[in-house]
Amino acid sequence: MTRRLFIFGLGYSGLEIARLARAQGWSVAGTCTTEEKARRLCAEGIEAHVFDGSAPLPEPSFGAATHVVCTVAPGTAGDPALRSCRALLGRTRWLGYLSTTGVYGDHEGAWVDETTPTLATQPRSLQRLAAEQGWRDVARESGAALHIFRLPGIYGPGRSTLDRVIDGTAQRIAKPGQFFSRIHVADLAASVVKAMERERGIEIWNVADDLPAANADVIAHACELLGRPVPPAVSWEEAAPSMSAMARSFYAESRKVRNEKLKRELGVVLRYPTYREGLKAIAAAEG
Repeated sequence: MTRRLFIFGLGYSGLEIARLARAQGWSVAGTCTTEEKARRLCAEGIEAHVFDGSAPLPEPSFGAATHVVCTVAPGTAGDPALRSCRALLGRTRWLGYLSTTGVYGDHEGAWVDETTPTLATQPRSLQRLAAEQGWRDVARESGAALHIFRLPGIYGPGRSTLDRVIDGTAQRIAKPGQFFSRIHVADLAASVVKAMERERGIEIWNVADDLPAANADVIAHACELLGRPVPPAVSWEEAAPSMSAMARSFYAESRKVRNEKLKRELGVVLRYPTYREGLKAIAAAEG
């Protein structure tokens, strides 16, 4: 049986999913925002189409896709894939949507799982909740399976705390009781591709590693891997006034994300169960 995956948003996470799926025998196509990138991806064997959400994709571009993943963030106008390509989405067997653990809101450092009520207050998280509901509506109308992946901070080669230490932008902020969860992009991709085999129902998966931690601890570990001095921590009260509104909004919430369902029901085995293994592998690969 032909398996064709179409990915809305061949960016950092989307490309990792695309490459892993291709390695496992999938036919893969998707969208990007520039002609130059489309040509580069096509040369790599990934059929890419320019799409900005302002108009539907031509039907031949979508092709006979059996599975769809959307990595594109919604905006004030909603989810661009839902807005422009709803009719095409209804023809697939499986839908995957990359959301955020931000939909849980602030839990003052407590653990959250897939059954935890969503207490989102940040505008971007409320937009994600609305998009999740939109994808549920499409799945119910079409009978397709839907898997919603709630993600914390995504890191990997070229996009990790190591890079911020190297370029001098890493700041160790001390805020007692503050925890962040994270996931290596390779483990994210592996989880999505694994879920694509499960073509039934509507599921939510928390895709996070095993060790929520303060960013100050992660920065300290990155410095040690790089052989650089660990900078002193700066108190939250001292750091907050100079931070961007976006950065402050992340520190306004604290939670630890459980991943037991992902491991128990999907059988996912994390390659990088904590940031320590993930950063060590990146450092080794990048020299």
